[in-house]
Amino acid sequence: MVSVRGPLGGILAVGLVTLAAAEAGGAPPAAAPVAAPSASAAAPVAPAAPATPRVHHAPISIAKEGVRLELKVTVEHPEFLRYMGAIYRTAKGVIRAVPFLRGEGGAYVAIISGDDVTAPGLGYTIEIEQSDGRRVAVFGTRADMQPIVVVEDRADARERALLTRLEGRRSVARVTGEYVGFGTTTGKAIPCAAGEKQCTAGELVVPSARDQYFRLEASYTYRLLGIVSEFGLRMGVVRGQSLVDLNEFKVSKYNVGLNFGSPWVLFRFADAWHLEVSALTSISEVGFAIGLGNALLIGDPYGTKLTLGWDTVGLAKGTYFGTRFLTRLDILVTQRIIVGPSIEVTDMPHAETFGVRLLGDASLAIWRGLGASIRGGYQARKSTSGGPTAGASLWLGF
Repeated sequence: MVSVRGPLGGILAVGLVTLAAAEAGGAPPAAAPVAAPSASAAAPVAPAAPATPRVHHAPISIAKEGVRLELKVTVEHPEFLRYMGAIYRTAKGVIRAVPFLRGEGGAYVAIISGDDVTAPGLGYTIEIEQSDGRRVAVFGTRADMQPIVVVEDRADARERALLTRLEGRRSVARVTGEYVGFGTTTGKAIPCAAGEKQCTAGELVVPSARDQYFRLEASYTYRLLGIVSEFGLRMGVVRGQSLVDLNEFKVSKYNVGLNFGSPWVLFRFADAWHLEVSALTSISEVGFAIGLGNALLIGDPYGTKLTLGWDTVGLAKGTYFGTRFLTRLDILVTQRIIVGPSIEVTDMPHAETFGVRLLGDASLAIWRGLGASIRGGYQARKSTSGGPTAGASLWLGF
């Protein structure tokens, strides 16, 4: 075998190998595959990002006024939280924040004070601070908060509506003056008392007197506008004349009157049903006296209504001053004018018989709580004698 060295020898060797393969009917051997570089070798692997906390919350859209509000959430991966809180805006526009604290069953709870749960409503958003210091809103935003409608208690809504109607004036001070005349009352002949200038002792005299009285009264009312709608106090004086003692003629006995004080309360049973209960203590010409009274109001207490009432003074023996029964219809003509016809049946003061009074009142709201009313009418105890009524009131609401 001849061996050839050098470059020519290499070429000849390759040719011989190729020729040998061809003669054997085979193909030249394929080139060996080159392995691809691994991914680890191509680029370094980035570290895994920290887990992000996820907050789950069922929105609240309605709440009851004055009742504290609980916001509840559940959190995935709470270990990545630094802080979680509820940011809320009150009905007055004040922004406040309360934190979420761990509660029962793994839930987190934030509590909004009932003092901030007021009509018409409030809004809230939930924010978290992550472990990396970033603060993000996870429910709503400060610019677009979840709204909550606050439902007022019916009684509170009614009180607020009435107070708005009354222009916020809960107190009323009133002064009233009235003259009532029943004409001249004449009795049967009775003996004259000793010491009378008009007659001699024992002489039969037919007594007569002007059956009349004057009443001056001041009162104060405070409006709660709830079940106890109003309460107040009336104080006043009554001075008049009446045929009191018909056993003997004595002019000085015919001067009658009392000084009185009367506390009262108005209860509301329904919007159209109110009951006024009053008591009375007084000092009259015959001594200390007490009294009671009731009035049923059917309708709007500050508008059109029917009043059915009674009162009496002098429940103790020997102190009777009189009793009154009243029926009155107040009609709201406009928001500022009320007219009220009424009928009274009374034996005040110290009369032997009851008389009938036909009266008419007109009230006007003048300006900013100031108002006035006038009264006129006619009354009589007998068909042969009667007299007028004239009166006026002035009041101020504040």
